[in-house]
Amino acid sequence: MTSLDKPTTEDTSADDARAVTEAALFEAFGGVRGMVETVLPGLLFVSIYTINKNLHMAAIAALAVSLAMVVVRLARKDTVKHAFSGVFGVGFGVVFAMMTGNAKDFYLPGMLYTTGLALAYIITAMAGVPLIGLMLGPIFRENLSWRTRNPGRKKAYTKASWAWGLILLGKSAILFPLYWWADTAQLGWVLVALKIPPFLLAVYLTWVFLAKAPPPIDVFAEMEAEERAEEERKAARAQEKAQHGEDDEATTTGRHRRP
Repeated sequence: MTSLDKPTTEDTSADDARAVTEAALFEAFGGVRGMVETVLPGLLFVSIYTINKNLHMAAIAALAVSLAMVVVRLARKDTVKHAFSGVFGVGFGVVFAMMTGNAKDFYLPGMLYTTGLALAYIITAMAGVPLIGLMLGPIFRENLSWRTRNPGRKKAYTKASWAWGLILLGKSAILFPLYWWADTAQLGWVLVALKIPPFLLAVYLTWVFLAKAPPPIDVFAEMEAEERAEEERKAARAQEKAQHGEDDEATTTGRHRRP
């Protein structure tokens, strides 16, 4: 291998940064399993409703599979935040649909949540506190240090929040006209089709922005280092006091021994 073939330290650190970013995004958004848990209840609902037009059967099946996914995660002692969010979303959809008797209302809470989330991304980006930074900061162990100490990462988080907001607004712009004009099956299949692609696009853009940003400041490591330094200072002061005590004792003893 020539010197040109050998990876440089800079390339290695860049690869490490990209790997850390990928791992953080995977943890934050649930990865493949999280996507399955997001799509499956809605897919089951629209499949059953398309076949037999039975609102109650479709709603109960969607809620049952959501609860089953939570139980599986609890049994395996996995994180349940994505599964629980799915249960709440499906639960609200079932309640809306049952109360109105309109199967399309099964999708309404999720559509309203998507629109609200899109606005939250955009408003927080405009306010200088991008939501994606608030979400990913603890995962990267940087908390809010990016706001004042790492302007490059704040810029990346702002871009990512804008991307999420605009993508989700675009999704809402497609779904709400269908809610008014299309039938339940058409709305359901379009919604299922739009579950993953916009999400993957937003995650990819977030990864691109963060991969080019400066590395995060590990505030937890800084706090641990400060705690260790403080312990060392305390130990040094205690040792110094003990040494002074020994010196004083030796001086006193020497005085008593003089004739």
